[in-house]
Amino acid sequence: MMQPLIVAAQRLTEALRAENEALARLDLSDAARLAGPKQQASDAFAAAYDVVSRTGGRNGSRAEGAERARVEELALRLRDLGAENRRLLERAIDLQSRVIETIAGASRPRGPGTYGERGANREGRPRPVSLTARA
Repeated sequence: MMQPLIVAAQRLTEALRAENEALARLDLSDAARLAGPKQQASDAFAAAYDVVSRTGGRNGSRAEGAERARVEELALRLRDLGAENRRLLERAIDLQSRVIETIAGASRPRGPGTYGERGANREGRPRPVSLTARA
């Protein structure tokens, strides 16, 4: 019973590692592509964990000796990779937010401008000219 959990944990470890590498490079398109496989690996791990939890050590589902050490190693690795994944995702979201704000700010129409000393336009545009005509 423990072997499917170990395989699922290894698969999830690999999926997290791959996504973390993409996020660290700020390759957000690659990270987005890896989100599906990460979700599938996470679902498989959750299902395998549920089976082991429900059997509660019956039918050989308790890890012993070297297998126990491997399970503990995988648990620590998953914890560390999960924490790193969260940190990298938060960084990517923050970066994307700043890019969107910059683009949105650049696309806003300019206001009427303000004038400084001697009527100079502070935005560097030519000064307005006023003409009157009398007949």
